[in-house]
Amino acid sequence: MQATPSRSAQEDLDPPLDRRSALRAWRAVVLLTLAYICSFIDRQVITLLIGPIKQDLGLSDTQISYLIGLSFALFYTVFGFLIAIAADRLNRRNIIAAGIFLWTIMTAACGLARGYGQLFLARMGVGFGEGALSPAALSLLTDLFPRRQLARAISVYSTGITVGSGVALLVGGSVIQTVSGAETVTLPLLGTLRPWQAAFIIVSLPGIPIGLLMLTLREPARKGITQGRGWSLQPTLAHLREHWRSYFGIAFGMSVLTIMAYGIIGWIPEHFRRSYGWSIGQLSLWYGLVLVCFGPPGAFLGGWLADRWRERHADGYLRAALVGLALLVPAYALFALMQDPWMSLLWLIPATVGGAIPTSVASAALMQLAPSDMRARISALYYFVISIVGLGIGPTSIALLTDYWFADEAMLRYSIATVAGVAGLVATALLVWVRPHFTRSVLAARAWNG
Repeated sequence: MQATPSRSAQEDLDPPLDRRSALRAWRAVVLLTLAYICSFIDRQVITLLIGPIKQDLGLSDTQISYLIGLSFALFYTVFGFLIAIAADRLNRRNIIAAGIFLWTIMTAACGLARGYGQLFLARMGVGFGEGALSPAALSLLTDLFPRRQLARAISVYSTGITVGSGVALLVGGSVIQTVSGAETVTLPLLGTLRPWQAAFIIVSLPGIPIGLLMLTLREPARKGITQGRGWSLQPTLAHLREHWRSYFGIAFGMSVLTIMAYGIIGWIPEHFRRSYGWSIGQLSLWYGLVLVCFGPPGAFLGGWLADRWRERHADGYLRAALVGLALLVPAYALFALMQDPWMSLLWLIPATVGGAIPTSVASAALMQLAPSDMRARISALYYFVISIVGLGIGPTSIALLTDYWFADEAMLRYSIATVAGVAGLVATALLVWVRPHFTRSVLAARAWNG
């Protein structure tokens, strides 16, 4: 096994930021986090609109699940990887800004859809635009921060998942409550729309100023070792083959985790409506507050644990991820089985904290291993795998159990509990298995840089 460079040697190669560089780096974190929040608002607002969309378009739970997951995941993953190849060579700031403008336009297009096919295609367009964000953002952040601060920076960026989902509930729920009393809504220039269509258009609006602000960022210089050869994929594939166990274990462990996370989050509003008779407005308020209040502390805890344990253990990032799973898996397995809605909501607090921890550290763990000119494409491959598996299977697995196994809409809670239990155990087993392989890959990466 290769020796680990001394801590002082690593600090010389990766010095702390001066005040000006730190301000520029954290400004980038803030803007990228705002973009991530915006992306999750546009991605998740559809979960609040399941009821009216089903009624207006005459859809089943399975068809709705394709709109939540599969339609989005198709373009998010395939085109996300192609965009990431460009992000490893071209200006990442411009790529991110273009993606923001595209997904904003396509979210508004969801509101103009007149049928299932049009809505499916518009959701594919949202995925195409959002596929430009995370691979380029993670590569950019890795060049802005020293390694000892990277997990904390990425954990702040990762709060966009829970904050964006929470704001989608709070804002989306308010919009829906405002427009739900009318059969139709009239918007300037757009004419008469159904309330769910108006909700898509209204939540898309923040993307325009965020995209303009993104253009004010400075593209940082790329740092660290390079192993790529321009646009060729061959060096990336060779690197992945050499460390396949590390990448496979993290990617598929997190993929199974996202089956549970995306599947359950996509159906939580319907669970509270069907099981407890809550209105969309009531659920969006309380669950939105849970996500906004408890998601960021979970992400910050994950980043702090990862940076702290990284100094003592090569597998410190995965140790932090397993702490999160210990909270997440039992909480998600139990919340849907509660007979009281407030007890169900209470279980969502540890689930939210626990889920934010592995989400915030897994991508940072990959950035520890990737050469500098492969970071965007490796992170895109990671998002390809977790999105195809998580978004493609998660919402649909719960819908299929409800439609065909239990064959009763009222049994949604048991579909959720089944997926949570099985997926949670498999994800934990994969992350435990990968730890020694990840340790060896980390030590090799430290030797490269030392």
